[in-house]
Amino acid sequence: MIGTAHANPPQRRRLGGLSLRQFLGIIGFYWLYVVLSNVLYANSMRTGIAWVTNAPLFAAWDTRVMQHLLLLPVLLISYWASLRVQWRPLWLALPLQAILGCVFAAIAYPAMIVSQLALDGPAGHAHSMSHASGPLLDTYFLSLWFASFMNFLPAYGFGLALITGAALYTRFRDSELQRAALEREWSAARLAALRMQLSPHTLFNLLHTIRGNIEWDPKGAQSMVVQLADLLRRLLNAGERDYSRLADELQFVRLYLDLQQKRFSDRLSVVLPQPDEVPALWVPSLILQPLVENAVVHGLAGHQDAVSVRVTALVSAGTLILRVTNTLAQDKLSREEGIGLRNVRERLAVQFGGRAGLRAGIHDREWVSEITMPDIRELPDIRELPDGRDERAARVRA
Repeated sequence: MIGTAHANPPQRRRLGGLSLRQFLGIIGFYWLYVVLSNVLYANSMRTGIAWVTNAPLFAAWDTRVMQHLLLLPVLLISYWASLRVQWRPLWLALPLQAILGCVFAAIAYPAMIVSQLALDGPAGHAHSMSHASGPLLDTYFLSLWFASFMNFLPAYGFGLALITGAALYTRFRDSELQRAALEREWSAARLAALRMQLSPHTLFNLLHTIRGNIEWDPKGAQSMVVQLADLLRRLLNAGERDYSRLADELQFVRLYLDLQQKRFSDRLSVVLPQPDEVPALWVPSLILQPLVENAVVHGLAGHQDAVSVRVTALVSAGTLILRVTNTLAQDKLSREEGIGLRNVRERLAVQFGGRAGLRAGIHDREWVSEITMPDIRELPDIRELPDGRDERAARVRA
């Protein structure tokens, strides 16, 4: 089972869906790009202005690098707070996000001054400001601060958009994975429930058949009990896996029909494919059983005429066709679908989607149930079956 605690650990919830490594990696690469672009731009401008004036209007590259290093912890804290704030409700989140961006951009120029003081000392910083004097110093400082603010505010915004988009994509991807896992588990639960519906229904019908033989043929009833034990063992084994060999499925059908023939020997005739004619394919477990049971029960009910049940398997153009046919009495030419047919149709939809289907109806005074599905020739992932054999998870040839 998929638990939300595993899919969304606490650190991911705190970082908007991103892991700490993802958070640091995205911001680190983005901030490296910002550092390189700002340093290259300032260096090119400094080189161009050198033809006009020697005033240090642009800081040296090492000063800018240190400025960005000083700003990086503030950037990480701001983006972390931004992911915590999120964007809902917008009327409250938008001002908070704007405040975070403005605070970060506002300290960018003070970080530049600290870098100059750290690398060049007070004298170097005074030299860089030597072209300003007296009361104009405050105006000059404000203009530089405002220029730095306007430069770093869009940089912060682009980074915020990048980290928010990455968080949204990660949450969307995780939700899709959870949805797919839940769909697989739901499909498995539906298949298990369908198999549980089939097994008791089959058992009750066979017990009723044996009960009918106990009084007038005790030895025959004892033999049928042995056959029933073999049938139940196969039924339990098949009910625990999704796919069975077609030959095993037909052997199961043969056991069931043999039990029914012992009770209705004068009325029921059976035609099954010869073992050497059965293609080496895999089919959903117990997929034929409800169709065969349906043919016997409804074919014999309400009259005393003879009934013939035929099962055929045919492969054509990558498609396996399984057909179960039973004759109908004169007054039984209308019939409604029961739970067995509905279960088969639902199982095919769960396991194959639109690539498989079941058609059932009357044709030439016979009831025909026909399954069409892809021919499954290999099951690659080996796992142990209850009876000790190996089964492979189905690989369906499209």
